[in-house]
Amino acid sequence: MANIPTASTERFEVRVTADSHFGWLRTRLSLERTMMSWLRTAVSLIGFGFAIVQFFERMKQLPGALPATHPRAPEYLGLALISAGVLALVISLVQYWWTARYLRTGSFAALAGIEGMHTQNIALQSPVIALALLLVCIGVFAFLAVLLRL
Repeated sequence: MANIPTASTERFEVRVTADSHFGWLRTRLSLERTMMSWLRTAVSLIGFGFAIVQFFERMKQLPGALPATHPRAPEYLGLALISAGVLALVISLVQYWWTARYLRTGSFAALAGIEGMHTQNIALQSPVIALALLLVCIGVFAFLAVLLRL
């Protein structure tokens, strides 16, 4: 009979060597770089959305400015961009936590050098996560400020 893998077997063999440890580190750093790219994108979306609303609010106040055909359109566009930025951050945080958890559990724990350690909150120790959570709060505040015209 053919050798059929069971659910309890690993998908592949993990050998703890210097090469595989450095490969694990490169993968972990790549995860951080990906998260930072998401942060840059989200900051751009949130900032641009807020700037559009502010620009068109100031433009209405200029002397001789004609009234807009759709006066609330810039506000809707700004809210949509801010929402997209916050949503991008939330999705990227979930993806980051899932991938970081995968990289620190099972046979990868030996590669990471964290075998036997309490690894529950290792993903939360990254400054990128703290910054992402702060930006989610800023994005929600910007959304509410535009929506409630604060």
